[in-house]
Amino acid sequence: MEHALIEYLTHYGPVVLFLAQVLGIVGLPIPDELLMTVAGALVRRGDMSGVATMAAAVAGSSSGITVSYVLGRTIGSAALHRLLHVPDEAFERAQRWFDRFGHWLLTFGYFIPGVRHLTAVAAGSAPVSYAHFARAAYPGAVLWCCVFVGLGYWAGDEGARMIAALHGHVRLGVAAAALLIAAIFVVRWYRGPR
Repeated sequence: MEHALIEYLTHYGPVVLFLAQVLGIVGLPIPDELLMTVAGALVRRGDMSGVATMAAAVAGSSSGITVSYVLGRTIGSAALHRLLHVPDEAFERAQRWFDRFGHWLLTFGYFIPGVRHLTAVAAGSAPVSYAHFARAAYPGAVLWCCVFVGLGYWAGDEGARMIAALHGHVRLGVAAAALLIAAIFVVRWYRGPR
């Protein structure tokens, strides 16, 4: 699947990057970082426009995280109340948790596969206000896209090939780190504020 996406990116450019970012953030198994890195290498070669590439990456990431937030806001809390009989105090605790950690989690969660897919849904379910969500999530999208497109631009074709070869191993390590971080946050959340 990764090779097909890279082929599409090479042929259709920023449109593919935008769609991949939206769908990847929502939760489909799309190698977001890899595509942005390859896109950066294509910009360096002159095969893609730098402005259009960055605009597509940031707009796709921002759109995907917004869709996840809206899903959490509209479906998340109602489903939890009806299906799981979650008490109101649990939602209040979740709100305090996002007030305490949410900004950083929404901003830097992009860098952790699995976490970036859940933070916006959790923020919408908590519910975190849209203004609070936007102040944290959108700058994180810009930072994440700048890092990976910039890495691809800096590393060029050789760097993009190396990242593609290591992608599976890096993803496993990042997933393990994400699980550890998630476990720490869950333990702190259940303990409540001190």
